This record gives sequence, C-alpha cells and structure tokens, in this order.
Amino acid sequence: MMPVAMFNPYQEQLNTIQAEIAQNEPLVADVELGELAVLELERLNQQKLELEKLAADFEIQVSDTPQPGVEPTNCIFEFRGGAGGDEAKIWSEDLQRMYLRFIESHSLKAEILDDGVFKVRGKIKLPSSDESISAYSFFKYESGVHRVQRVPETESQGRIHTSTASVAVLPEVHAQAVEIKDDDLEWQFVRSGGAGGQNVNKVNTAARLTHTPTGIMVRASSERTQSRNRETALELLRAQLWELEEERKAKELGVARQVIGRAQRAEKIRTYNFPQNRLTDHRINESWYNLDQILEGNILEILATVREKMTAEATENASTTQAAETTE
Repeated sequence: MMPVAMFNPYQEQLNTIQAEIAQNEPLVADVELGELAVLELERLNQQKLELEKLAADFEIQVSDTPQPGVEPTNCIFEFRGGAGGDEAKIWSEDLQRMYLRFIESHSLKAEILDDGVFKVRGKIKLPSSDESISAYSFFKYESGVHRVQRVPETESQGRIHTSTASVAVLPEVHAQAVEIKDDDLEWQFVRSGGAGGQNVNKVNTAARLTHTPTGIMVRASSERTQSRNRETALELLRAQLWELEEERKAKELGVARQVIGRAQRAEKIRTYNFPQNRLTDHRINESWYNLDQILEGNILEILATVREKMTAEATENASTTQAAETTE
C-alpha cells in the first residue's frame, strides 16, 4: 500500500502569500505605489521564508511518523522483571543497559518513556549487506523471556540462581491505525518520582492510563508536562492494543499461519549462562561464548543472525502453507 499523502497546514498560507507577491510585483514600477510595493514585497518574502521553513519541518516530522497501512519503522522496548525476585529486577536492568549500549554505538536514537520503557528511532545497516532496515524490523525478534543463570552479588553461598525478565518490542503505531474510545479510558495523574526538577516532583505530571475493556495499564512519567505524558501513555496503549490484535489474527488463521518469531511474552527465547560464558538462542539452537562482551552491547552479530534465520523460517512456512491451501 502506498503511503497516504498528508495535508500540510502551512501550504494554504504559502499559496496566499505567493498570490499576494504576484499581485505586488507589477506595482514596483508604478510611480505612486512603487515604494509601498517594495516594502510590502520585503514583508511578504520574509513571511514566505518563515512559512517554508515551518512547512519543511512539518514534512520531516510526518515522514518520521508511522502512517496507517505502512510497515512500522520505530519501535518501543518494554522490560519487566520475572521470576527471581530482586535478582530478576537487576537482570531486567542489565538487559536494558545492554540494548541501550548497542543502540548508542550504532547511531540509533533512544527516548526514555518511563521506567523500563524506551522508544528507538532510526535505521541500522546489516553486517552481511549494504541494506539498512528500520529499528522495528531489526529488533522485533527480541520479544520474549530472557533467562539468566548466574551467582547473584547477594548470594553468600556461591549458588547459581536462575532468573528471568521479559522483553516486549512493539511498533510505534499511528494514531489512526488503532481505534481507542474515550469512554474506555480511565486516567490518573500522579507525581513523578526521582530526578527531574521541581515541576516533575511537585506537580501531578505522570500519567497512568487504564484501558477498561482489556485491563491494560500503562504509565508515562519522563516528560515534564502532564499533556506530553498523556500523549506518551496513549502511544504505549496503541502499541499494546496492536499487539493484542496481531495475536488474535494469528489465532484465527491457525498455528500454521502464525508469524514465526513473533515471540509472546511468556516464550523463553534465550538463556544467558554466566558460568559457561554462553548465550544460547533456543529458537535457532545457536550459541555464542562471549557473554561478557555481549552484555556490553556487542550483539550485532547475534541479532542479525537471529533475524536472518527467523525471517527465512517465516518465509518457508508461509510458502508451505500457501502450497497446501492451493492443493485443497
């Protein structure tokens, strides 16, 4: 589907000014009105330059926003500690640090939305080719449960503990792509905790949003104003509602047609084994033995390998399903 053309709110003003410029230009040679025409043209041309800049900025903003029917480009990471108590929370934070280090080292942009939630913008070049792909296309196979086996710092007996954290990678969804009714929303505005200045800590700027039909609750607190956190909360809700809808469609189509690699939050996808310095991806049955470097963000090879094999499997599965349906 071709991208939908977006209306630029500055274009009508530009057209009006351009028409006024055309009307005044012939008057420059007029003996009586020439001087006034020159002054008017200076004013109009200045306004035109300002509006052209605003229009260009708007086009850039629109081009970076996902449109209905267009493959998502930006993505949202969400981390949650799982089984393992305090160690699970620490492991979730370690995973966040790993991905953020990778993002920073590959010229992608991360925007913190809330505790354990950040958005990623930009494109990344694949190591096996000159192709550059969007953040969502690259990271979408990272969703699932990440299990760690290690001796926690608080473990006095030196015993190995197993903990988990879930990672959800959601697309940034255009506002028109998911219908959200105002009557289905319950809003709460509370004070944000932590650093951020007087406004953040003393005013109810953090937004907590509950979608009553599904029970989904999201929170946004990184912005300094209530209105911006409100927008962020709606963005997070749209992403989660989109995920629910995709899961529903997959179930309706049947197991054979499910998108391979669209890991659910409860699916264990990786184990990080510290005693053996090993990371194993269970979906492709492949291991890497440089865990210390991996946790520092050296994960390009891993993510690219997983994406390549998962995409190939999905393509093969789709072809097999289509062939089976043709023969029916």
